[in-house]
Amino acid sequence: MKRNREISNLMSEVDRLLEIMAELRGPEGCPWDRAQSFSTIAPYTIEEACEVDDAIRQQDMDGLREELGDLLFQVVFHARMAEEAGHFDFSDVARSISDKMVRRHPHVFGNREYASEAEQHADWEAIKAEEKAAFGKQGSSCLDGIPVSLPGLARAAAIGRRASRVGFDWPSVDGPITKIREELGEIEEAMAEQASGERLSREVGDLLFAVTNLARHLEVDPEAAIKDCIARFEKRFRHVETELARQGQSPADSNIDTMDALWEAAKGREKHDAEKQ
Repeated sequence: MKRNREISNLMSEVDRLLEIMAELRGPEGCPWDRAQSFSTIAPYTIEEACEVDDAIRQQDMDGLREELGDLLFQVVFHARMAEEAGHFDFSDVARSISDKMVRRHPHVFGNREYASEAEQHADWEAIKAEEKAAFGKQGSSCLDGIPVSLPGLARAAAIGRRASRVGFDWPSVDGPITKIREELGEIEEAMAEQASGERLSREVGDLLFAVTNLARHLEVDPEAAIKDCIARFEKRFRHVETELARQGQSPADSNIDTMDALWEAAKGREKHDAEKQ
């Protein structure tokens, strides 16, 4: 009975949200909302997904609730525009993902059993391939379907994983480590030859791609790793700025030795705080 009430309340809120969206896009609705299209809304959809990620990283549950709502609104917005154009509606979107999850989890919603996680993963990929064939989306490359709009490191990692699944990979972590050293050497060689900016950009790109492959072999998410690194850098640099301000200075007034000492102090404080936890 309680479960039925929960479902009823959920559907009531979903219906309310759909009605709000219809009103915003209606003849007497908001001019800005009415003027939007799939292409103009897409950047907001990406931005809202990133804000969900930020809330999770900050362990901000109130913020996460709000950001998930913003992301859901993006789904509703796209579905409403598709409904207006006669393509599909929100119910079709919900039905599509529900059907997909049931298909891809036959061990939960069916009688299939797996001997290992690897076997389950292989079957997941096989089911995805069957879906693509059924919907006429079977591509000529195992790399098909990786969004171009993914952040660079995330897309590089995804491409590396896909290539690895068909055997195009180093047998051990030694491979990407050697490749990183090789790419560093090529950057140094290009610098010595005073190469063009275009060549240097290519060489740096090769190095970054090699690093994502190292991360994959270490089972590290390179996108998450760089975000954590940036967060640490930002925190430490803000500490440097704060300490300099207390001395009546700014980074522009200071020197590298002073700033480096403050930087190391910030690192030491982080280590001390971590040990106390």
